[in-house]
Amino acid sequence: MRNLPIDPSKVPGWGVDANPKNDPTYPMRDRSQEDKRGISWKRPPQQRESVEILQSIERNNLTAVFGTSTPPSGVSGAMRRQAFRYSESEWAHWLMLMAADRVNVVEGLVQDLGRGRIPNIPGEMGIRSELQHNRSGLIRKVAILGAVLGIGVLAARLASSKGSRARSRPG
Repeated sequence: MRNLPIDPSKVPGWGVDANPKNDPTYPMRDRSQEDKRGISWKRPPQQRESVEILQSIERNNLTAVFGTSTPPSGVSGAMRRQAFRYSESEWAHWLMLMAADRVNVVEGLVQDLGRGRIPNIPGEMGIRSELQHNRSGLIRKVAILGAVLGIGVLAARLASSKGSRARSRPG
């Protein structure tokens, strides 16, 4: 089969961003200009700040609406504050935010245990649904987890046995 040239005008969606008036990102491209060229809609009323809001360094003003259900707190909050010192175009920004999400999960588990609640980790991970809809994937995950835990336990035992032999030898 030979490659046939494709007429770009026949490709669905081709050139959709050619007209800046039809580009949904157009008003956001240059926020440093205060005349707000290109914005054709009325800005919604500003939501009141009742908690700490982390703001991108790319924005010169606060967005009209924002989430307030989980303000930054603890170690994960400190990590998020640090991440927002970097531009959104830098890996450090996103990697620190992803790491903060993982730390926040651990903080939540500690908080639950501190309140006397035992978290239902299998239920929160969707094990029942995974068993019903992706049994082979669940079996693979459990096997990998078992192997990793087994290797970890074996490594800990080897390290402790070497340490106890070194202490028991007369010097």
